[in-house]
Amino acid sequence: MFALAKWVLGLLVVRKKSCNAAAFLHLPPWRQPFPVDPTQFYRQYSTRNQKDVSMFPVENIRNFSIIAHVDHGKSTLADRLLEITGTISTTGHNKQVLDKLQVERERGITVKAQTASLFYNHEGTNYLLNLIDTPGHVDFNYEVSRSLSACQGVLLVVDANEGIQAQTVANFYLAFEAQLSIIPVINKISAKLGTNVERVLQEVIEKIPPPDVSTNDPLKALVFDSTYDHFRGVIANIALFGGEIQKGHKIMSSHTKKTYEVSEVGILTPNEQPVQKLYAGQVGYLIAGMKEVTEAQIGDTLCLHKQPVEPLPGFKSAKPMVFAGMYPADKSEYNNIKSAVEKLTLNDSSVTVHRDSSLVLGAGWRLGFLGLLHMEVFNQRLEQEYNASVILTAPTVPYKAVLSSAKLIKEYRGEEITIINPSEFPDNSMVSAYLEPTVLGTIITPDEYIGKILALCQTRSAVQKDMVYIDEHRVMLKYLFPLNEIIVDFYDALKSLSSGYASFDYEDAGYQPADLIKMDILLNGNSVEELVTIVQKEKAFTVGKTMCERLKDVIPRQLFEIAIQAAIGSKIIARETVKPYRKDVLAKCYGGDISRKMKLLKRQAEGKKKLRKIGNVEVPKDAFISVLKRQPDK
Repeated sequence: MFALAKWVLGLLVVRKKSCNAAAFLHLPPWRQPFPVDPTQFYRQYSTRNQKDVSMFPVENIRNFSIIAHVDHGKSTLADRLLEITGTISTTGHNKQVLDKLQVERERGITVKAQTASLFYNHEGTNYLLNLIDTPGHVDFNYEVSRSLSACQGVLLVVDANEGIQAQTVANFYLAFEAQLSIIPVINKISAKLGTNVERVLQEVIEKIPPPDVSTNDPLKALVFDSTYDHFRGVIANIALFGGEIQKGHKIMSSHTKKTYEVSEVGILTPNEQPVQKLYAGQVGYLIAGMKEVTEAQIGDTLCLHKQPVEPLPGFKSAKPMVFAGMYPADKSEYNNIKSAVEKLTLNDSSVTVHRDSSLVLGAGWRLGFLGLLHMEVFNQRLEQEYNASVILTAPTVPYKAVLSSAKLIKEYRGEEITIINPSEFPDNSMVSAYLEPTVLGTIITPDEYIGKILALCQTRSAVQKDMVYIDEHRVMLKYLFPLNEIIVDFYDALKSLSSGYASFDYEDAGYQPADLIKMDILLNGNSVEELVTIVQKEKAFTVGKTMCERLKDVIPRQLFEIAIQAAIGSKIIARETVKPYRKDVLAKCYGGDISRKMKLLKRQAEGKKKLRKIGNVEVPKDAFISVLKRQPDK
């Protein structure tokens, strides 16, 4: 108790002496009162601990990424590298240090590439190593390709127990096409125990070349990622390909032509660490008073205001593979959710956004994603980071239609139109052909599961292109899939059939003709726009029957009967019925004439008929995706 009183008294004395945060820096942390201006205190404190990055010439800089298949140990290896270089303290609790998002820790996967600057002494020379940890799932491939633009080499990690997997091959080709140095790392025990990890750092220094840049050139900085801070605005992650940048510099965006004054530059260790300057070849962050999310374009080139430069190539735009409607659960929250979507798409530029509206759900957006997991993670981040409650409709793929008449071609300004909303699917009389997107899928599996996987692919209308044994027990299969057949639950079915051993990756393979039709889902005779589906004609009955059965399971019972129907045009192809709750109106009749009972039952039936006409059938939020999932044996 005496010690506590002494601590409180000391704190009060310090407060009385001065309100200047700088006066407290010599005190131990527990004696430092909270400053009047937290931002000022943070900057003053961090200035005392600034790293001097000017001591690292270009030849002593190495920029590299870690790439691998899902769960092959990328983030765990990154943790050990951070520990060995003294970037973080060595404890038993360092797990996925660079995975900062809540969704990453909950799912155990990396969804955002993260940067960290490491300081390492090799043979008496100090080196600055800029590490970027990347995602492994195919849905976040765009994060990998962006990260590689800031690197000169990669660590390609392969789990010794799993061997080479589909995404291992895909990531290898990304690095190979970018002409980066590739260091293969076989991970058996090293990621967990740190065994031989220091050798990896030595190989990085010896085999990955330094950046081919010069500080004497004009400033040329590539924005390869960005985040939004509610107080400081846009924080841009940059890679310098020439010149230097510091606080007070006036810079210009090559994309928007707007000018800004730099208020802070720094490196990530992995938290933000301000520095006086950033130099050519280095990777860091920049804050320049960008308050609008549209001002920081991923792939933009920043230069000095009076020294314009030729913009860097930037990035190839991500091509959305899956579209879904997103609507506020509470219509009054539209503006808040709009702001949240804008800020989140700044951090995830692979998402495309178009305004949309629904008769049932009101104003919303039609969003494009790189895959179903990407869509689920985006939705989860909206809820966790911005407390936004939204309704996501069933995912669809972008179809194309070839118009049949010159009048329509003139009206739509082109021979082909792209349909991203199934409710806008054109009638057969307007088009000469429908086209559906396809992907070239790569499956790597132990040979004992080949039979089951071949049968699965056949049910998904896939065409086999290749089959190669890559070693004595593993086979690589290549299939051409309609994209619509794999976006919802193909990956889950593949993992289930192969006891988790098979891996899957895919790439865009263009469009091909298909016999497609639009199928409506009716609830008590009313079409539900959000459940409209495009299906192959030969599968319409099977898909319609399955969707009706699933809806029957997820729609709650009402006091009136609910008819669930699948329809093509005016033709009903499948039906299920949700039985109503029924009150026992005969409970008070202990006998008497049968006509009295019949009268009560007739009156009840008329009431339920009226309820059915005016009753509102609400579809649960999770129904839009769950109704499309198929059982593995179907």
